[in-house]
Amino acid sequence: MSATPQKNRVPRRVLAATAGLVTVGALVAAMPAGAHDKGHGHYPSRTVDVQLLSFNDLHGNLEPPAGSAGSVSETQADGTVKSVPAGGVEYLATSLRTARKGHPYSVTAAGGDMVGASPLLSGLFHDEPTIEALNGLDLDVTAVGNHEFDEGATELGRLQNGGCHPVEGCYEKGKKFKGADFPYLAANVTSEKTGKPILKPYTVWKKNGVKIGFIGVTLEGTPNIVTANGVKGLKFHDEIETVNKYAKELDRQGVKSIVALIHEGGAPASSSYNYDCDSPGAGDGISGPIVDIAKGITPKVDALVTGHTHQAYVCTVPDPSGKPRMVTSASSFGKLYTDTTLTYDRRTKDIVRTSVESANHIVSRDQAKATDMTALIARWNTLAAPIANRPQGYISADINGRGSTAPEKPLGNLIADAQLEGLAPADKGGAVVAFMNPGGIRSDLVFKASGSEGDGVVTYGEAFTVQPFTNMMNVVDLTGAQLVAALQQQVSGSNEASPKILQVSKGLTYTLDMKKSGAARVVADTIRLNGEAIDPAKSYRVAMNEFLAGGGDGFAALGQGTNKLVGASDLDLFNAYLAAHSTASAPLAPPATDRITIVQ
Repeated sequence: MSATPQKNRVPRRVLAATAGLVTVGALVAAMPAGAHDKGHGHYPSRTVDVQLLSFNDLHGNLEPPAGSAGSVSETQADGTVKSVPAGGVEYLATSLRTARKGHPYSVTAAGGDMVGASPLLSGLFHDEPTIEALNGLDLDVTAVGNHEFDEGATELGRLQNGGCHPVEGCYEKGKKFKGADFPYLAANVTSEKTGKPILKPYTVWKKNGVKIGFIGVTLEGTPNIVTANGVKGLKFHDEIETVNKYAKELDRQGVKSIVALIHEGGAPASSSYNYDCDSPGAGDGISGPIVDIAKGITPKVDALVTGHTHQAYVCTVPDPSGKPRMVTSASSFGKLYTDTTLTYDRRTKDIVRTSVESANHIVSRDQAKATDMTALIARWNTLAAPIANRPQGYISADINGRGSTAPEKPLGNLIADAQLEGLAPADKGGAVVAFMNPGGIRSDLVFKASGSEGDGVVTYGEAFTVQPFTNMMNVVDLTGAQLVAALQQQVSGSNEASPKILQVSKGLTYTLDMKKSGAARVVADTIRLNGEAIDPAKSYRVAMNEFLAGGGDGFAALGQGTNKLVGASDLDLFNAYLAAHSTASAPLAPPATDRITIVQ
């Protein structure tokens, strides 16, 4: 559910933004002159350029994402940063098809989280529309991400192999869901019973004697960020050890060119997609778990396609032998794609690493739409319309959630307030405070109409896009000491390097001093609930979704609750709050963000 890295091991560095094309030692004379020629007469050339197109974290965003979640930052020649609207599979399909022209050797790969936490158009149908769209995009292979496990391994198997939903059946009369016509790779996910990977660990792409192996892994920390039911009966293994094991196996089979698809990522020092993260030196402009992973993966692997953090970067990070190796990520929601050139040497069957070039490109919305994708969206929209278009409430302006970079988000406050209000009555749990995890807020509430509903109207489809997990709400007893510990876990332990700031309901206030380190960042004597200091020995009724109540996202203290009461779903409470607090003539205004005082 969360899209933030779990194991940040490297401190963030701030570096200036520059241009985006990275060439690894492109000036190194790696080949004799004419090596890239297409061959003379009956002699084929020694090398062939393979185009690797890649993207990650689509999350079922078939239509262009709304509001700030649907734009990318681009640094201009004069140093200013421009926001460019991007994404939507109609445009992604056109971008990929245009990029492939003139490239006889082209392979398209993805870094996981193709589905899960999806907008209603896909989520309502258990992501069958997205798999169908990816088939149409000619995706060749993807790694699994943590969100592929949202509904468990059996449902993931159905997405791969096809067949109608076990409960809801087939969605279209006389049509059976075919499943993905590309392999989902899960090298580091094994069954507890058999000890074997639950899906293929790797696949080999072949064309005219050119062979490239792809190994796919998700982050080892997947169980910390997915509900317990989603990962039941599964074991998640170390990313480096797993990739190295299968790279050795591919090498033994004579496959010398290998790409790792890794659903784990990093944080570049700039949010601009065209930032040079090799400035001042190789990999200097990126931090986070992917850096150590890249440094530990065998030199047998020639490039890393990554994801999970929803960031854009094209970097070189040294491999264990000290040689630079390409590490890429293409933001999220289909807003960018990466175009990497892999020069394949027919004699050694390996990639000439000094010739690898890569760059991210915007999936702009000023190009022609792919008509097959337009038709696919229209077909599923017709099925979804009766549910999707129902008005739930009214807003007076954008209420930012996913698109807000602030620790306390207006939409986070709104969601937490909705959860508290719905679960405060004695017969509903008697909650006195509610917590919402930031990674579970998947979108913004946008004032501009998405369809024919009119500006300011929040439809069921838009509310679903914000809260797509349909998590059941829990109310539990926590001591004051546990409550304080939970707030400290936002900025310490596994969350220290990349804080996860809980969104809190009205009445809870405290100061966060980011100049301090670890748990001390939460200034304990400033924590107040309805004006009163927290009593460590007292018991408090706390509302949160089942993911947080299970200790997800590194909040072990929240997993210690007792006297659990299971309430309505997060989405039901959200919609009920919108209905109770807004009308067409009195819309809901964005809530103030004055609960957490930040000291920078």
